[in-house]
Amino acid sequence: MDDNPGVLLYPCDYTNDPFVIAQNDNMVSVNSSVEVDLMGQAASESIGSRQYSGVGGQVDFIRGAAASRGGRAILALPSTAGTGDKRVSKIVSRLAAGTPVSTSRNDVEYVVTEYGVASLKYKTLRQRAEQLIAIAHPDFRDDLRAELKNLNW
Repeated sequence: MDDNPGVLLYPCDYTNDPFVIAQNDNMVSVNSSVEVDLMGQAASESIGSRQYSGVGGQVDFIRGAAASRGGRAILALPSTAGTGDKRVSKIVSRLAAGTPVSTSRNDVEYVVTEYGVASLKYKTLRQRAEQLIAIAHPDFRDDLRAELKNLNW
Protein backbone atom coordinates (compact mmCIF):
# COMPACT_ATOMS: atom_id res chain seq x y z
CA MET A 1 0.00 0.00 0.00
CA ASP A 2 2.96 2.29 0.51
CA ASP A 3 2.96 4.95 -2.23
CA ASN A 4 0.01 3.26 -3.99
CA PRO A 5 -2.18 6.09 -5.38
CA GLY A 6 -5.14 3.69 -5.51
CA VAL A 7 -5.20 3.40 -1.73
CA LEU A 8 -6.30 6.34 0.37
CA LEU A 9 -6.38 6.27 4.14
CA TYR A 10 -8.28 8.88 6.13
CA PRO A 11 -8.97 9.25 9.85
CA CYS A 12 -12.40 8.23 11.13
CA ASP A 13 -13.39 11.83 11.87
CA TYR A 14 -13.49 12.18 8.06
CA THR A 15 -14.71 8.73 6.93
CA ASN A 16 -17.47 8.67 9.56
CA ASP A 17 -18.61 12.26 9.03
CA PRO A 18 -22.33 12.09 8.10
CA PHE A 19 -21.89 15.10 5.79
CA VAL A 20 -19.11 13.31 3.87
CA ILE A 21 -21.10 10.06 3.76
CA ALA A 22 -24.19 11.90 2.46
CA GLN A 23 -22.22 13.20 -0.53
CA ASN A 24 -22.33 9.68 -1.98
CA ASP A 25 -25.59 9.31 -3.92
CA ASN A 26 -27.57 6.12 -3.23
CA MET A 27 -25.50 5.38 -0.14
CA VAL A 28 -26.74 2.32 1.71
CA SER A 29 -25.58 1.66 5.25
CA VAL A 30 -26.18 -1.76 6.77
CA ASN A 31 -25.60 -2.03 10.50
CA SER A 32 -26.50 -4.65 13.06
CA SER A 33 -28.10 -4.43 16.46
CA VAL A 34 -28.44 -6.57 19.56
CA GLU A 35 -32.16 -5.79 19.83
CA VAL A 36 -34.79 -3.32 18.67
CA ASP A 37 -37.84 -2.29 20.69
CA LEU A 38 -41.35 -1.68 19.34
CA MET A 39 -40.65 2.05 18.96
CA GLY A 40 -37.65 1.29 16.76
CA GLN A 41 -34.96 2.16 19.28
CA ALA A 42 -31.83 0.11 18.64
CA ALA A 43 -29.57 -1.27 21.35
CA SER A 44 -26.36 -2.18 19.54
CA GLU A 45 -23.65 -2.01 22.18
CA SER A 46 -25.00 -3.85 25.20
CA ILE A 47 -27.08 -6.80 26.31
CA GLY A 48 -29.26 -5.19 28.92
CA SER A 49 -26.96 -2.98 30.95
CA ARG A 50 -23.90 -5.19 30.26
CA GLN A 51 -21.51 -3.67 27.71
CA TYR A 52 -21.07 -6.01 24.73
CA SER A 53 -19.31 -3.89 22.10
CA GLY A 54 -18.86 -0.32 20.96
CA VAL A 55 -21.32 1.59 18.81
CA GLY A 56 -18.60 2.47 16.30
CA GLY A 57 -19.83 4.59 13.41
CA GLN A 58 -23.38 3.24 13.41
CA VAL A 59 -25.16 6.54 14.01
CA ASP A 60 -22.83 8.39 11.62
CA PHE A 61 -23.49 5.98 8.76
CA ILE A 62 -27.23 5.78 9.46
CA ARG A 63 -27.53 9.56 9.37
CA GLY A 64 -25.20 9.92 6.39
CA ALA A 65 -27.03 7.30 4.33
CA ALA A 66 -30.42 8.79 5.24
CA ALA A 67 -29.22 12.21 4.05
CA SER A 68 -27.74 10.81 0.82
CA ARG A 69 -29.80 11.38 -2.34
CA GLY A 70 -31.50 8.01 -2.84
CA GLY A 71 -29.79 6.59 0.25
CA ARG A 72 -31.10 4.01 2.70
CA ALA A 73 -30.22 3.25 6.31
CA ILE A 74 -30.79 -0.37 7.30
CA LEU A 75 -30.52 -2.21 10.61
CA ALA A 76 -30.25 -5.96 10.00
CA LEU A 77 -30.49 -8.58 12.71
CA PRO A 78 -31.67 -12.15 13.18
CA SER A 79 -35.11 -12.36 14.76
CA THR A 80 -33.86 -14.45 17.69
CA ALA A 81 -30.77 -15.21 19.75
CA GLY A 82 -29.98 -18.39 21.64
CA THR A 83 -31.41 -21.87 21.15
CA GLY A 84 -34.02 -24.11 22.68
CA ASP A 85 -35.44 -22.89 25.98
CA LYS A 86 -32.94 -20.04 26.00
CA ARG A 87 -34.08 -18.58 22.68
CA VAL A 88 -35.19 -14.95 22.92
CA SER A 89 -36.67 -12.46 20.50
CA LYS A 90 -34.43 -9.66 19.27
CA ILE A 91 -37.55 -7.59 18.60
CA VAL A 92 -38.69 -6.67 22.12
CA SER A 93 -41.58 -4.67 23.53
CA ARG A 94 -39.26 -2.46 25.58
CA LEU A 95 -35.54 -2.27 26.12
CA ALA A 96 -34.57 -3.51 29.59
CA ALA A 97 -33.90 -0.90 32.26
CA GLY A 98 -30.36 0.39 31.94
CA THR A 99 -29.99 -0.56 28.28
CA PRO A 100 -28.33 2.24 26.33
CA VAL A 101 -30.10 3.33 23.14
CA SER A 102 -27.44 3.26 20.43
CA THR A 103 -29.62 4.59 17.63
CA SER A 104 -32.68 6.70 18.29
CA ARG A 105 -36.04 5.69 16.85
CA ASN A 106 -35.98 8.98 14.97
CA ASP A 107 -32.97 7.80 12.95
CA VAL A 108 -34.06 4.22 12.20
CA GLU A 109 -35.49 3.87 8.68
CA TYR A 110 -35.52 0.14 7.97
CA VAL A 111 -35.19 -2.92 10.20
CA VAL A 112 -34.61 -6.26 8.47
CA THR A 113 -34.85 -9.81 9.83
CA GLU A 114 -35.19 -13.11 8.01
CA TYR A 115 -38.96 -12.49 8.13
CA GLY A 116 -38.99 -9.27 6.15
CA VAL A 117 -38.49 -5.52 6.23
CA ALA A 118 -40.07 -3.02 8.62
CA SER A 119 -40.20 0.46 7.10
CA LEU A 120 -40.35 2.86 10.06
CA LYS A 121 -39.74 6.28 8.55
CA TYR A 122 -42.66 8.70 9.06
CA LYS A 123 -44.68 6.06 10.94
CA THR A 124 -46.65 6.49 14.16
CA LEU A 125 -45.59 4.48 17.21
CA ARG A 126 -48.41 2.00 16.62
CA GLN A 127 -47.52 1.60 12.93
CA ARG A 128 -43.87 1.08 13.87
CA ALA A 129 -44.80 -1.58 16.40
CA GLU A 130 -47.04 -3.40 13.90
CA GLN A 131 -44.28 -3.38 11.27
CA LEU A 132 -41.72 -4.71 13.77
CA ILE A 133 -44.05 -7.43 15.07
CA ALA A 134 -44.55 -8.58 11.47
CA ILE A 135 -40.80 -9.27 11.11
CA ALA A 136 -40.35 -10.83 14.57
CA HIS A 137 -40.02 -14.60 14.84
CA PRO A 138 -43.53 -16.14 14.65
CA ASP A 139 -43.10 -17.77 18.08
CA PHE A 140 -42.90 -14.33 19.71
CA ARG A 141 -45.50 -12.35 17.76
CA ASP A 142 -48.48 -13.09 20.02
CA ASP A 143 -46.59 -11.94 23.11
CA LEU A 144 -45.47 -8.78 21.31
CA ARG A 145 -49.06 -8.06 20.21
CA ALA A 146 -50.23 -8.47 23.82
CA GLU A 147 -47.52 -6.05 24.97
CA LEU A 148 -48.59 -3.59 22.28
CA LYS A 149 -52.13 -3.60 23.71
CA ASN A 150 -50.70 -2.68 27.12
CA LEU A 151 -48.82 0.26 25.61
CA ASN A 152 -52.08 1.91 24.44
CA TRP A 153 -50.63 3.27 21.21
